[in-house]
Parts: sequence; structure tokens; C-alpha cells
Amino acid sequence: MEIRFFGAVRTVTGSMHLIAVNGKQVLLDCGLYQGKRKEAFERNRNLPFDPKSLDAVVLSHAHIDHSGNLPSLVRYGYRGPVYATPATRDLCDIMLRDSAYLQKRDVEYVNKRRRRQGKNPFEPLYEIADVEQLLDQFHQVDYETPAEVADGVTITYHDAGHILGSALTRIDARENGSTHRILFTGDLGRADMPILRDPVVVHDPQILITESTYGDRVHPPRKDVQTKLGDLVNEVCKRRSKLIIPAFSVGRTQQLVYFLDDLYNEHEICELPVYVDSPLSTRATRVHQKHPECFDEEALDRLHSGDTPFSFGRLRYITDAEDSKRLNGRPGPMVIISASGMCEGGRILHHLKNNVGDPDNIILFVGYQAEHTLGRYLVEGRRPFRIFGEEHDVRARIEKINALSAHADRNELLGYFRAMEAPLERAFVVHGEVKQAEALADGMRDMGIPNVVVPDIGHVATL
Repeated sequence: MEIRFFGAVRTVTGSMHLIAVNGKQVLLDCGLYQGKRKEAFERNRNLPFDPKSLDAVVLSHAHIDHSGNLPSLVRYGYRGPVYATPATRDLCDIMLRDSAYLQKRDVEYVNKRRRRQGKNPFEPLYEIADVEQLLDQFHQVDYETPAEVADGVTITYHDAGHILGSALTRIDARENGSTHRILFTGDLGRADMPILRDPVVVHDPQILITESTYGDRVHPPRKDVQTKLGDLVNEVCKRRSKLIIPAFSVGRTQQLVYFLDDLYNEHEICELPVYVDSPLSTRATRVHQKHPECFDEEALDRLHSGDTPFSFGRLRYITDAEDSKRLNGRPGPMVIISASGMCEGGRILHHLKNNVGDPDNIILFVGYQAEHTLGRYLVEGRRPFRIFGEEHDVRARIEKINALSAHADRNELLGYFRAMEAPLERAFVVHGEVKQAEALADGMRDMGIPNVVVPDIGHVATL
């Protein structure tokens, strides 16, 4: 039995790991790599295996860095099953269609310039037809329900508490009379966060493949997050300016709306308009409303009491492009939540272009910013700052609240491993930049976990 690590190793994007057992090949995740444009283009287009050789694909959750390259498998001939929870399948329906649309639009823009330069045009990674074929290949698996995905390979999903439908995947692989039990965390969520249930502790794996996004740092308490968010909202009220929040359409946007609903109901913020400016975010919120089985008791109690945390007070969802453009001409105060979370595309780029030059505005980052992304450059204060190829002065104030992250921090990850009470034989630390991954690996070794490895891309582990 072998595990090959092809993505989200020593970085946080492009999750992709291949298990070979009994002559069968099972792929864990197939995410888009995000970063430097040329490198991302090459890595996403040139898959490190033949998709037609796969027997099954097992998806942990719908975030694009885990699901975003699934349609490429179909484009290059994969016709097997893709296993996912029902909520993950519903989110992939909207997210992968959106991804195909954005790729088509971006390639058309780039090809205008390439044709003028006499260069061959690019093709998008995949198209809507590939997404629709992929959706027909989904097999939905409920939490806590074993499913055989290949000869001798059974998976069981457990709630990861990261985003709607996210799963820890327990993999039981039987080969030559023995069984290996692997736990793949995907992205591990956090306890006591709004909307979703806490992560389920899986007690009996022998081999662990774990994320490490925040493997070297600790998040502040939830109450501190609400206090800071409320302070920033009230500050733009006084300045009559804008609070611009780049946010992932799935998970982070709904979490922000939930917190703002709390602050609004408790009269801790002024009654300013809040705009969720993203068609994808709007559709993702509808999917959340469709899956209350994923909600925690707090969220269910609010729904049963008649509260509507995704549609409070002066909250407005913007889908029309012209309505989005009009926001840039309106005076503050206002809050604009827009995708994408790392500022790599979408309407947030237009809001940044029109608002980073005003010193009264605040740009608030509420999630991890991967290396070589526009969001990372803004957070690090790199200059010059370019949007759509044009340089812009950054006079707006840049703020960040990492504690809104849906990823477990260092203490939460190590605490989860202790709670497993499992006789781990080996562990592989993925989905983290080198500093974070190595820090978490050291912490795991200090706990007494043997054979902890931070793999390189292409690393092969023989079990």
C-alpha cells in the first residue's frame, strides 16, 4: 500500500493525495493550486497521474483548494464515482459552475491580448459541460455511514466542523490479510464556533494525514472577534466610510453575517447597510438554509425561535453586476462583504480598486492569505499594489482577524490528536506552509507520536 502526496504539501492549496491498495487507486481531494499565475496554470493543467487510472475519488469538502480541479479529471477521461456528503455535493454544484464561468471569462480576457501579440490562445482548464458530467458522477454518503469505494477500501465520513458538509475521512484499507486505518482530516474545524457542529473525534486511526494551516499560532477567543468586528463597523459609521471584507463565499461569508446579526440584535453596532456582493455567496447561503442537519444547537435554536441570521435588518444580497458597480459610487457608511477571500478574482477586485485609495476606508481580512496571492501582498504591505495590471496607492487601513478562520489553530489541532487516544504509527503533516507544518510536526513529536513526516511534493509513503 502506498500514499503519494501531490498537492497541499508545504503549501495550503491544491489538496491531492493518492492511495494505492490492492491494485486500486483512490484519490483524496482534487483541489486547484492557487499562487503565482504561471506556476498555478501549469500545475493545475498537468495532472501528475492519468485520471483514467483512478478507481474512486473521495472528497473532504467543497472549498476550491480541495474540489476545484475535479472537472479536469472528467475532461481527461475519468468516469468513476466521486464520493462526498450531500451538503458538499450541493456546494460543489454552485462552486464548480462558478469556477468554470470565471475561467472562461478570464481566458477570454487574456486571449484578446495574446492574439494581438500573435500568440496562440489559451483554453480554460474546464468548461460547464465538464462540471455537469462530474455532478452526475457524485455518490452522496451521509456522516457515520460506511461506504465501500474500491475493492478492500471502505470510507466513513465524520463531521469536521470546518464548512457545511466538511468531513474527516476514516479510510479502512484491507490488503494481504491486514487492515490499515487512515484518518484524513481534510480541513479540521473548531469547537464552539457559530452555525456548525463541533468536529467529531475519531478515536482509532493508525495513520494520520493532517492539515497544519495554523500549526504555529493560536487564535484569540470568539468574544474578542465579535468585539473587534463591532469596533470596526462603528468606526466606519463615525467616518461615514466603507468597511470592505474579502471573504470566501462558503463558510466565511455566512459566519460574518451570523456575527453581524448578533451585534445588530444586541444593538452593539449602528444601523448601517451591509451588502453581501457575490452571486456565489448568495447561492451558498441558500444551500446553508437547505442543510440545517449540519447546524449546531445554537443555530437551530435561533431558527426555531424565528430568528433569521442570514437575512437580518439592513442586510442586502447583491447579484446583479450593475447593482454591484453602483456600490462604488455610493457614500458610506456601509459594509461590503465580497469574494474572493484571497482577492484572486471576482467582485472584490473592483471594490479594492475603487476604495483602497481612501484613508477613511478599512480593508478587513478574515481568513488565511496564501503565498503569492493579492490578499497576502496587501496584508504584508507590499508595494506597488497592482489590480488589473494598474498600480494603486494603498491609503486605506488594513486590518485582519485571523480568529474568524474555520481552521483549527495549533492548540486545537494538538488537543484533537490527544483526544483521539489512538496508537498512531505514522503521521503526515500537509496543507500548511513550511513554517506552520514543521511547527506542528515538532509539537506532535513532543506528544510522542512516532514517524511524523512533512512530505515534499511527489513524496511516496509505503505502508
